[in-house]
Amino acid sequence: MFWCILIIGLLFHHSVAHTDFFTSIGHMTDLIHTEKDLVTSLKDYIKAEELKLEQVKKWAEKLDQLTSTATKDPEGFLGHPVNAFKLMKRLNTEWGELENLVLKDMSDGFISNLTIQRQYFPNDEDQTGAAKALLRLQDTYNLDTDTISKGNLPGVKHKSSLTAEDCFELGKIAYTEADYYHTELWMEQALKQLEEGEVSTLDKVSVLDYWSYAVYQQGHLEKALLLTKKLLELDPEHQRANGNLKYFEYIMAKEKDTNKSTTKSAADQPEQESAPKRKGRAKDYLSERRKYEMLCRGEGLKMTPQRQKKLFCRYHDGNRNPKFILAPAKQEDEWDKPRIVRFHEIISDAEIEIVKDLAKPRLSRATVHDPETGKLTTAQYRVSKSAWLSGYEDPVVSRINMRIQDLTGLDVSTAEELQVANYGVGGQYEPHFDFARANEPDAFKELGTGNRIATWLFYMSDVSAGGATVFPEVGASVWPKKGTAVFWYNLFASGEGDYSTRHAACPVLVGNKWVSNKWIHERGQEFRRPCTLSELE
Repeated sequence: MFWCILIIGLLFHHSVAHTDFFTSIGHMTDLIHTEKDLVTSLKDYIKAEELKLEQVKKWAEKLDQLTSTATKDPEGFLGHPVNAFKLMKRLNTEWGELENLVLKDMSDGFISNLTIQRQYFPNDEDQTGAAKALLRLQDTYNLDTDTISKGNLPGVKHKSSLTAEDCFELGKIAYTEADYYHTELWMEQALKQLEEGEVSTLDKVSVLDYWSYAVYQQGHLEKALLLTKKLLELDPEHQRANGNLKYFEYIMAKEKDTNKSTTKSAADQPEQESAPKRKGRAKDYLSERRKYEMLCRGEGLKMTPQRQKKLFCRYHDGNRNPKFILAPAKQEDEWDKPRIVRFHEIISDAEIEIVKDLAKPRLSRATVHDPETGKLTTAQYRVSKSAWLSGYEDPVVSRINMRIQDLTGLDVSTAEELQVANYGVGGQYEPHFDFARANEPDAFKELGTGNRIATWLFYMSDVSAGGATVFPEVGASVWPKKGTAVFWYNLFASGEGDYSTRHAACPVLVGNKWVSNKWIHERGQEFRRPCTLSELE
């Protein structure tokens, strides 16, 4: 039937797949300054064409105020995920629309500047990634669409809200990913804002068109029918909606007849013993994903008061290391099994800035070890940018490496280089092991230094909301605190992997997360951490 074709063909010209968004806030701050430069150029143009381009002048004044605020604190401004998304959307979509308007008057000055800067602009893939980051945050932190749209997030410095068009754009991007759950949520939010009187060029018909189809795809036929009727009240001649209405009514009538037939057939049959029900999962079962998200929200922690009493703070001298006898490090127990310790005030603000300055020019998409090939590759479950720093290139990096060696008692000469990572909008690293498992014998073969025996992780920034390091297997959450570092062993002394160290970096909800880590390997530790005969010791 022709209406079947209509519903399946709903706006599929938008269904181009995109990958995740991996730009760090460290790099996105350049876009803030780029946008500010464009506004300045635009204002110069307006002065020459003020009477003809009044509409453009209003646009520039709005953006001038926004960019003036943003350039005073770029990282803080972009720490709000709504600001980051709207920056992507402005530069990728709205500035292009403005360009078309200005081109009508052949303004050489502004257009030439915009053309030069455009090569640095984000593209459709970047805008899609920023939107998907918002959806990721929505799910992980149980945020409703109204909260995100109004910008009511914890710890924000620069509150920003979404327009109905922004909500519609988020819904469309979810639609292109066949994510009909989020399509429904954001189309509903867009319509809500329109019905509350928000002035917009967006029409309700377009919103209802997407919304009704997303609802249908999730199997809610009656609701899809109601939304389609609502659409037709606004536009009775809408061809696709008319076709969908007939199709929905046909399907519902068919289901009704089937149900009647099934009921009658069942009534004619003699009463039979019902089939035994399959035993489902235990009521207290939690999938790893759910555990991970709960821990990211600060829920589901498993540290009992009895275990908590056994955790202590102490001064640590690195087993009588001369450097720390007179000025011992402040050490705090974060968890008992696996043992996770935090070192306080272990890296200075000055050292942090040097490490960040060294890393920023090299930041690129973070990679992981492919268990099949043993080579580094990118993965959608790790959303961050990273860079590697060697000890020989700067005395600060060398000094940091030696500090790790002195405090852990492990030889860092066989360790990997210091990895610096920046988690921007929705940045995360889903649950993973740092060590290679038994089925990955070649994971670190090319290094020739054995497995990763331990992990040292510096926190180089505070995070306003989100960004915890969580251990789903044991129910532990470790929260970022600038200037501190956490340390744990990935392997038992026997060399066997400690599977309780499976961990994740939660998405950054508000703020900017900088970390650096040192992965220490087995070779060189033979006399520093002798083997034991028991596998689990």
